[in-house]
Amino acid sequence: MTFAESRQQPSESEARILGVVLRSNGATQPEIARATGLSQQTVSRLVNDLLASGALVQGGKRSSGRRGQPTVELAIAPPFAYSLGIALMTDAMSIALMDFSGRVVGHEYFTMPVMSRKAVFARIDEVRERLLAATPLARERLVGAGIGILGPCLDGKARFNPPRALDEFAMVPIDELFAERLGLPCWAESDGNAAAVGESFLGAGRSFANFVYIYVAAGLGGGIIINNRLLRGSHGNSGEIGRMLPWRNFQIPTLETLLDSLRKAGVELDGLSTMLARFDPEWPGVDEWISRSRDQFSLIASGIAALVDPEAIVFGGRIPPELAAKLLPAIELFDDARREMPRPLPRIIASQTGFDACAVGAAMLPLEQTYYATML
Repeated sequence: MTFAESRQQPSESEARILGVVLRSNGATQPEIARATGLSQQTVSRLVNDLLASGALVQGGKRSSGRRGQPTVELAIAPPFAYSLGIALMTDAMSIALMDFSGRVVGHEYFTMPVMSRKAVFARIDEVRERLLAATPLARERLVGAGIGILGPCLDGKARFNPPRALDEFAMVPIDELFAERLGLPCWAESDGNAAAVGESFLGAGRSFANFVYIYVAAGLGGGIIINNRLLRGSHGNSGEIGRMLPWRNFQIPTLETLLDSLRKAGVELDGLSTMLARFDPEWPGVDEWISRSRDQFSLIASGIAALVDPEAIVFGGRIPPELAAKLLPAIELFDDARREMPRPLPRIIASQTGFDACAVGAAMLPLEQTYYATML
């Protein structure tokens, strides 16, 4: 029996409370009642249960600005549970160990000359043991693992069609494959959807309930969050941002095309991982790539604004923060600015998770599915 199976799962209302406290990075009972729509009496009873189970802890006291006793802030208890996040890329893999509060307590990133099953699982076994040895409590309280993988979903569940470098992971149920190999419950999502889930709980989602995440990496993908929930679509492929641009008419703006631009400008790089590790925004070829990519990103962002009307468009994935800082101001949202009151437009911002986007989002999947308000 796994740790998740041995522990009583929260009710729907308890999961909503946990989700509010996590996304708010701490909340009082009155704030929880307002956010969930639950009565104050119900919130009080459920909060007491969550405190007794160890999922929540009491924090400091906060003045309400009125007469009477100050309210106590509630926080997620970090050691209550842990999860693994695994990001599969064409040339690399990333593994993160996350605690119940969404804090990454261990992380390793490494290039992979060959992304075969044998090589991938051997490295996962090695890294998992190292991460759990550094955080012994996680060994007893590991809920499961989330896997983020490139490529469109084929069945609305966990079968994907990734690039050729990931041939041995194509067309098979990724969750079942990893669960059997790791001996843990596993969940799988596209890299863009996984990153959007992580951003919803731990990044921009703390300010915006509605946003679209653009995942910039070797390819171009993303995820859509509506009312704090992931919109997966009929086949699990909502957020396939790159498909908005016909490849015969446009060069798809990806980090691979950036790599090509840099090499043509004379920057010697042996691959994508090297480029990201050494990235310099002043390299020759960077500004040229931005100039050639600006219109494509403007078309994508304007299409998102017109179709989804989100509060924000978040650029993340593997894009270096220094590159995002130069790219985002160049993106234009098309609007006719009619009269003195043009339509509201979304903000264009960089990811706020501040970490390995896909691995963080993948690690969030088991916690979200097991304890927090269900998004998927």
